[in-house]
Amino acid sequence: MSLLGVQRRGSGPLLVWFHGFTQTKDSAHRFRSILTGTNELLTLDLPGHGENATILASLDETADLLAEVLPGEPFALGGYSFGARVALHFALHYPARVNRLVLLGATRGIMDPLERDERRRSDDALAQRIESIGADAFLDEWLARAMFASLPNDPLERAARSSHAAGLAGSLRLAGTGTQRWLATELASLSMPTLALAGALDQKFRLEATAIAENVVDGRAEIVADAHHAAHLEQPERSAELVQRFTRQL
Repeated sequence: MSLLGVQRRGSGPLLVWFHGFTQTKDSAHRFRSILTGTNELLTLDLPGHGENATILASLDETADLLAEVLPGEPFALGGYSFGARVALHFALHYPARVNRLVLLGATRGIMDPLERDERRRSDDALAQRIESIGADAFLDEWLARAMFASLPNDPLERAARSSHAAGLAGSLRLAGTGTQRWLATELASLSMPTLALAGALDQKFRLEATAIAENVVDGRAEIVADAHHAAHLEQPERSAELVQRFTRQL
């Protein structure tokens, strides 16, 4: 089993970017376009999404699958939300292959085991909802959530969303936040410079960004003004500028 569809564009220091839940490698087109002005940008569809919708894997398994297709030389690695959690797991599994780490809307997980179990049950119920109503109807419900209320109306972004119900449901069950172990203590093993980003309106993940920056050896947190959870979609220029400035410091 191997992940498909690795895409490389632009020139400059190599930056690998992982998309969020329901997104694909074609999401965040404006953000990606800006990054390719200064970086060679590598993207691909994560398990359960896009071309890799039929591949289902846990976060740890995803890290190992990615290790088979990503470059062997050290690179900057970043991701958004679900993709940021994948990036964290890859960096923990293969720290020598990551020279800079960028995390947008990331979480260390859920510390309390009972709360984690509850989240797992919630994710399973959401997976059942996807299977019941189909991916298109689910995307309408998903994007109507308060955390996405300030997203711009961009038909290209909607078209880039994954439309495979079984893949999305499997991603939630195997790699949702409820499946993730508490990573706070493990983050202390990460020595690569780390940039934790969050939207200014995204209170929960602003706190997580600060905590992640404090947990790693060499971390900093940056807050994107006038943005909620998907800061790279709401403020692509500012988000890309922060990433570019960070990756140019190699």
